[in-house]
Amino acid sequence: MGHREELLEGAAQCLYDKGFGRTTARDVVAASGTNLASIGYHFGSKDALLTEALLAATTAWGEELDHALTATDTSADPQEHLEETWSRVVGLFSTQRRLWATHVEALAQAERLPELRSSLVEAQREVREGLALTFHTLPDDPEAADRRAHVLGVVYQALLTGVMVQWLLDPESAPSGADIAEGLRAIADRQAAFA
Repeated sequence: MGHREELLEGAAQCLYDKGFGRTTARDVVAASGTNLASIGYHFGSKDALLTEALLAATTAWGEELDHALTATDTSADPQEHLEETWSRVVGLFSTQRRLWATHVEALAQAERLPELRSSLVEAQREVREGLALTFHTLPDDPEAADRRAHVLGVVYQALLTGVMVQWLLDPESAPSGADIAEGLRAIADRQAAFA
C-alpha cells in the first residue's frame, strides 16, 4: 500500500475517532504512519484528504443503505415491505453508528467545503430516487415520473435523516421499523379521511 492509500485509511480512522473538525494533519500522519509532506503531495491539504476519505465512507454508507432498501421481496404486502425495509435501515443505525455520526458531521462541514457539498448533493439525489423506487411504482410518463420520484424522495430523505439523528442522539427511544410503518400508516389514514 502506498502513502496515498495509507493516508486515506488513516484519515478514515481519524474521522471515526475524532470527527472532521477535530482531526489535525498530525493526527492523520500518526494514524497512517506517513509524514506531513505526503498530505500536501497527494491531496494538497488536510481538508482535501479528509473530504476524500469522507466521500469514500459516504460511498460505503450508500452501498449499505442501497442493500437495506432493496433486500425485501417487493411482492410482499406493502405494509410488511415498508416495515421490513425500515427495520433493516434502523439496523444500520445501530451497527454502523460511527459511520452515521461521521455522515452527520459531514453535512455540517459541507457549507465550507464546496467539493464535499457537491458530492453529498449528488449522493442525496441518488438516495432520494432509490427511496422513491423502493416503495412506489412511478408513472410511465417521464415528466410525471421525475416529479413523483422527487416529491416522494424528498419526503423519505427527510424521514431517513430524521430517524438517523434520533438514533444518534437517543437510541433508547429512537423509532423502530415497526414504529415508522405504523406512523406512516396513521398519516395516510388521516389524509384518506379528508379525501
